[in-house]
Amino acid sequence: MQVDFGRTAADYVKHRAGFPERFFQRLAREEVLRPGLRAVDLGTGTGTVARGLARHGCQVTALDISASMLDGARQLAASEGLSIDWRLAPAENTGLPEGSADLVIAGQCWHWFDRAAAAREAARLLVPGGRLVIAHFDWVPLPGNIIEATEHLINDFNPGPLQPYVQFGHGTGLYPAWFKDAAGAGFTSLESFSFDVAVPYTHEAWRGRVRASAKIGASLAPEEIARFDAALASLLAERFPSNPLAVPHRVFALLATRP
Repeated sequence: MQVDFGRTAADYVKHRAGFPERFFQRLAREEVLRPGLRAVDLGTGTGTVARGLARHGCQVTALDISASMLDGARQLAASEGLSIDWRLAPAENTGLPEGSADLVIAGQCWHWFDRAAAAREAARLLVPGGRLVIAHFDWVPLPGNIIEATEHLINDFNPGPLQPYVQFGHGTGLYPAWFKDAAGAGFTSLESFSFDVAVPYTHEAWRGRVRASAKIGASLAPEEIARFDAALASLLAERFPSNPLAVPHRVFALLATRP
């Protein structure tokens, strides 16, 4: 499956919910996040994590390989009056100076990287005692819920497992393999947290959110995306008429320290 998230930038910007404020508050309680930190956000997409860090007083550099996603990120940050250094670069080779970060974070993207190379690059960027955070904000499929029904419909239009999600934790929202990635790059004091939250989505917003996913907007032809969107609209009207929906999500974060 050829995936290009740049094709989904418009839906990402408008419809895809970012990490909740509770996530950033938890990082602050864990003493990972505080004002003045030099933070690097890998695979920033439309900048949901970068903006959260900036709101909490960090000096943020945010990177992505998609110019269109960065354009959307700039627009969203500008609408909040946030100052962020946006750069077109991969997580594995950022081009940033060694020891230039106190915090490196990757939100909802680690599985798309060359993980060993990204972990080594994070270690290179961080000062001693600096922290690496690998985080996810996944929808949670349960028997009979909106997620399960949506995933069945996705698979009708684009069959087969969504790698690498299925391999590493999609469906549970927990990612134990990331511990090995961090330890292999020399990180220590590994720990994690997770919590669940219901995210409100109108029918229109849920359709946009799903169009922005890897197996739909980032990989299907435009005519197939339109067919899928119509089918999802019918599914919502028939089986999930509540509007807005309360869509279950799980936050997961691995915290690691550079010695």
